[in-house]
Amino acid sequence: MQPYIRFCSCQINGASLLQTRIDNEPDFKNFLKKIATDYRCKGMPLSSFLLKPMQRITRYPLHIKNILECTAEGHADRGPLKEALERAEELCQQVNEGVREKENSTDWNGFKTTYSNLVFNSLTNCLGPRKLLHYGKMYKAKSNKELWSFLFNDFLLLTHAAKQFTSSGPDKLFSNKNNVQLKMYKLPVLLNEVLVKLPDPSSDEPVFHISHIERVYVLRTDNINERTAWVQKIKAASEEFIETEKKKREKAYQARSVKASGIGRLLVTILEATELKAAKPNGKSNPYCEVTMGPQIFTSRTLNDTVNPKWNFNCQFHIKDLYQDVLCITIFERDQFSPDDFLGRTEVPLATIKKEFENKGPVTRRLLLHEVPTGEVWVRLDLQLFPGK
Repeated sequence: MQPYIRFCSCQINGASLLQTRIDNEPDFKNFLKKIATDYRCKGMPLSSFLLKPMQRITRYPLHIKNILECTAEGHADRGPLKEALERAEELCQQVNEGVREKENSTDWNGFKTTYSNLVFNSLTNCLGPRKLLHYGKMYKAKSNKELWSFLFNDFLLLTHAAKQFTSSGPDKLFSNKNNVQLKMYKLPVLLNEVLVKLPDPSSDEPVFHISHIERVYVLRTDNINERTAWVQKIKAASEEFIETEKKKREKAYQARSVKASGIGRLLVTILEATELKAAKPNGKSNPYCEVTMGPQIFTSRTLNDTVNPKWNFNCQFHIKDLYQDVLCITIFERDQFSPDDFLGRTEVPLATIKKEFENKGPVTRRLLLHEVPTGEVWVRLDLQLFPGK
């Protein structure tokens, strides 16, 4: 549902852009009036259609609650309805959070960044909307280099001023009078890869270490209280990130591990993909493959700098209903600092596999990827139904 969160988070910007164009472009305004008279639009303006996804998402919990209230205790639907209500309320909460973040977001246009995919006000890869948790001035302990540091819920960003400026505190950094430009000191440090520690807890010197898989940062603050605040906030954000990833992995593992009373299994090998859409400026991608059937999900390794990845990735699915289960294959571009880019998807209903391949043993198929201009994936499928099924 991430596209919904992203779309709704930008609702205010979209409405503002639409109104600006209506006010400033007579031809555009007349065009909108004309299409609103089309019978398919039912007289509704474009602004109403743009608002519809937001309205629908907020209605889902209400509708599900009504159905739940009319469903008798002990009925088979109560469990799934409760789960659906929980998911719908969680989605509403994420959308509302995204909207609030957009309304309160800081203007980050002053950053000079060499990392093209780093969008500060975007969604994170697994924590929902990106949040700014803390920021302020720190120093490299050895060189005394001044660093403006920004702690988000998914990474720590260290920057330095492109040119000298005077600031009496963090609250003045982004004032209208202060035309500051900041450059990244290093690539942002992901918080699920760091360990924060004090060199000597009894020391009065406000120094602390951030250990990353690639290097160790030794940083100093102006005083002990600031050091304590940074250490506590980084630790808390890191733990939250790691715990969220852990729960996500556990949920996927549990869904795969439940061997319900199935009627068979499907063995899948994702061999390779060819001519994928290039997601990086160098004409390449960092693709990985996600293979799902209902709640069962498997993820391949990521291969860097290629549009023709060879995975040879094996997975096995338990089949519950031959005429309802669908094998879904989705390819993504791995991104560190924003949601992974979509590189295409394809689906194969199990009923189709049964009709075409039953009793033929493993069969290799070439599947075109949909919703993208180019790309295909080669898979080996082996449908094995249990005796009597």
